[in-house]
Amino acid sequence: MADFDTQIKESQAQVAEAQAKISAITSRIEEARSKLDQGVTLDVENATLEDVNKHTDLMNANIAELIMGLDDVTAGFSAEFAEMRSKTGMESFIGIFSSAKAESMRQERMRSASVDDKLQDLISKSDVIVKLLQGQLDVLTTQRTRVEGNLAGTLTEREETVGALEAVRAEVAGMDPKIIELENKISVEQDAAARTKLETELATLNAQYNALVQDEQVKLAKSQTLERYI
Repeated sequence: MADFDTQIKESQAQVAEAQAKISAITSRIEEARSKLDQGVTLDVENATLEDVNKHTDLMNANIAELIMGLDDVTAGFSAEFAEMRSKTGMESFIGIFSSAKAESMRQERMRSASVDDKLQDLISKSDVIVKLLQGQLDVLTTQRTRVEGNLAGTLTEREETVGALEAVRAEVAGMDPKIIELENKISVEQDAAARTKLETELATLNAQYNALVQDEQVKLAKSQTLERYI
């Protein structure tokens, strides 16, 4: 029983630590998403859903061990109680001469036994495990709601970002023929004024092209960052 008491205390501490880490990880993911909305990238290498699952598994393992330990203690108590209800060797011997006396001795022995204390201790330990299970359920429910909210927002935003990225890429690809066409015109243009006009158009087009390429890189980086939160 003393070993089981120690196991309960250790499990309570470990479950509390795991719950705190799960909450911290979820908060870090939320912070990262918030920063991302502001255009700031935050390192979330140590704050992934995989980490949440790892700490959840740790809680499950600890509580499973407690339940098995409680089963062992309950089985031991049941065996002890069953043995207590049976007549001792002396009571059986006296029962040969007087069954009433033997029964009286058995009843007295059972009354003086610490059954109530052991039963209360067993109930108390069971209550501790129930509270751990309820606490785990509450934490997981809360974190699941938060994570699902983050995930839904991330999926929507990434879909929009990917759509915008594809649109920019299409626009960039569409400018290539125009640039090549202008460059070809410039290469054969003999009139200085016309050539200058074409070069001005090309410079403007190149500026637009470079801006689009830069925008493409920004959207690509955002898409890749969002993918890390999924």
